[in-house]
Amino acid sequence: MIVVVSQAWTKPGEEHAQAYIALNEQFGRFWRDHPGFRGRRLVRGVEDRTHFTHLRWFDSVESYEECTRAEGYADHTVLMYEHLQPYDSYPREFLEMVIDEPGAVAP
Repeated sequence: MIVVVSQAWTKPGEEHAQAYIALNEQFGRFWRDHPGFRGRRLVRGVEDRTHFTHLRWFDSVESYEECTRAEGYADHTVLMYEHLQPYDSYPREFLEMVIDEPGAVAP
C-alpha cells in the first residue's frame, strides 16, 4: 500500500480555507469508486490555519495515477487552485506503508 501526500496553503481568509475544504469534499468522487483506493484524510494546521495536508491511500502508484486521468479531474484541481497561494508547482510525494497499526489513528 502507498500513501500519496500533498501539501497546500490557502490564500489568507477563512473563506478560502472553507472553499478549499468544500472542493476537496467534492474531489472525493474521483477516488471513491476506484478499486485501488483505500481511503483519504485532509488535515489542517493548528498553528497555520492556511496549511493543509492531503493523505490518500492506494494499492499502488499506478492505481493513484489512473484516478488522476479521470475525466474532469484536472478541471476540478483548477477550481481548488483558485483558493491556494501561488506555487511554482503542486508537488506530491509517494510513500510506502511500512507499519500499519490498527487503532493508531482515530476514525
